[in-house]
Amino acid sequence: METILFPSSYFSDNKVDEALTAEYQAVIETGLFNVILFSYDKWFNNGILKLSINPDNHIHVIYRGWMMKPEQYNLFYNKLYENNIELVTSPEKYELFHIFPNIYPLLKNDTAKMLVYPDGVPINLNEVKQNFKKFMVKDFVKSVKGTSFTQCFDSSVTQAEFDNQMKLFYQYRGNLYTGGICIKEYLNLKKYGTHTNEYRVFYIGGNIATISRNSGQSFYAPLPPNELLEKYRFLNSPYYTIDYAELENGEWKILEAGDGQVSGLSDFQDYNAYFRTLYQCLNK
Repeated sequence: METILFPSSYFSDNKVDEALTAEYQAVIETGLFNVILFSYDKWFNNGILKLSINPDNHIHVIYRGWMMKPEQYNLFYNKLYENNIELVTSPEKYELFHIFPNIYPLLKNDTAKMLVYPDGVPINLNEVKQNFKKFMVKDFVKSVKGTSFTQCFDSSVTQAEFDNQMKLFYQYRGNLYTGGICIKEYLNLKKYGTHTNEYRVFYIGGNIATISRNSGQSFYAPLPPNELLEKYRFLNSPYYTIDYAELENGEWKILEAGDGQVSGLSDFQDYNAYFRTLYQCLNK
């Protein structure tokens, strides 16, 4: 059997994290996996690894849980290894997908153009305006979508206005802020009714494992072109995600990429089917 590692509840080391209950239950229902929990509180707050099971023999394990900064994941990986647990994704492969500027060179022909400003490097707004008529901001991992931070800037923004907005950005990201700032060309996405047409694709073991609607769109909205999905099957990781979206002009672009262990399942995804597919792909 394969084994999946979940974080525990913050309040009890013997229960799975409440936000991951549906995944945990689906894993149990498949009958294909053993499950190990690690203490959320002790790891994320104190850097102490406490496991519900300490294997006697070396095993390979799939992590399903929360994002970690690369340095924290590296420590996590090594502490688990000391306890006979080897995660399927190495720290190097985790960092490749978790830090978007790392994977960007492999995706740049099919994703938004981007300027990168590592932490501590001032953002040159004149340079940004010369490259993009409209643009959005994220750090090396995530944006702050769903907050009061401006989601799209255009060439009319002044340096003072932009600097004030960036203060907000740093506040929202807080301790989760990672690496620096990515300025990305804004893409106009096609809508079907009120919903954009976005899909999350899990690639597992070189397979297109699942393709799921990721923006609440209708079942009748078109899928990404198969040749585009096939193009990114063999990137340097056993377990990753790529998010695709249809543009207003009918083209398709990559929006994001991520490590599969910390990428969420879509709202409309069949969790049981997902974990059965995960098992099959890892055992091919």
